[in-house]
Amino acid sequence: MDTVLRSRSKSVTIGAQQPFCVIGERINPTGRKKFAEELRAGDLSTVTVDALAQLQAGADMVDVNAGIPLVDEPELLKAMLRAVQDAVDLPICIDSSVIEALEAGLSVYDGRALVNSVTAEDERLEEILPLVAKYDAAVIGLANDETGIPETPEKRLECARKIVSVANDHGIATADVIIDPLAMTVGAATDAVTITLATISLIRDELGVNMCLGASNVSFGLPQRHVLNAGFLPMAMAAGLTSAIMSTAEVCVQSVRASDLLLGHDPWGSSWIAAHRARQAALQEAASTA
Repeated sequence: MDTVLRSRSKSVTIGAQQPFCVIGERINPTGRKKFAEELRAGDLSTVTVDALAQLQAGADMVDVNAGIPLVDEPELLKAMLRAVQDAVDLPICIDSSVIEALEAGLSVYDGRALVNSVTAEDERLEEILPLVAKYDAAVIGLANDETGIPETPEKRLECARKIVSVANDHGIATADVIIDPLAMTVGAATDAVTITLATISLIRDELGVNMCLGASNVSFGLPQRHVLNAGFLPMAMAAGLTSAIMSTAEVCVQSVRASDLLLGHDPWGSSWIAAHRARQAALQEAASTA
């Protein structure tokens, strides 16, 4: 079951037999005080820099979030999306909890977007899914509901099943619903990751849908976060995860691409070898001009 997203002239296919889809997480003001201040002032230069850096680091898509308190989020999100589209030709994950901002973003997006996100809460489903259908987008469905984040894989599966069913009722194909099995920090609960992995496997076996999560959540509050994230991603991929909103730090991207090869999603290692040759050529060019 494949999910196809598009930018102006490029498409990305997310699927169980496809290379893992790396969605760069960087364009988000949460926890980035200086970036938030720039955005408040209408300065989008860091948006462009971050988009280009994530493209160069190997991102297949980028997530764009404009969530800053007391700003006109619909207008800011539109401006950020335009800046990203002018800088890179990658499909975009439009990330907002504000309905008006999602619609504003979808209205200016040139392509087929991924909406981040909807939950299994009845009110959220009825607010967001009509927008997804109207703009022919795909959507990330978080496996939680009015009761909060479920503690068991079975309950998360129940939430996922509901999201898919209601999306179908709104004319959205199952292939265009990407479930987030929820990654929590292992620093707060030692079984957080094992529960997530069990959830991924259960959703893969029961629903067969694509899945995406915020991979960096697993390491929140712990040292050497990139190393922990790089250790988690191959486990999640083996369990059935097909995409992630994640850091494009080299160790994380390399971990994903190595796993693509080892899981049979990079036939004969062609992408792995091509990337190695490109790095070697860049090193030789840098040495020759030094």
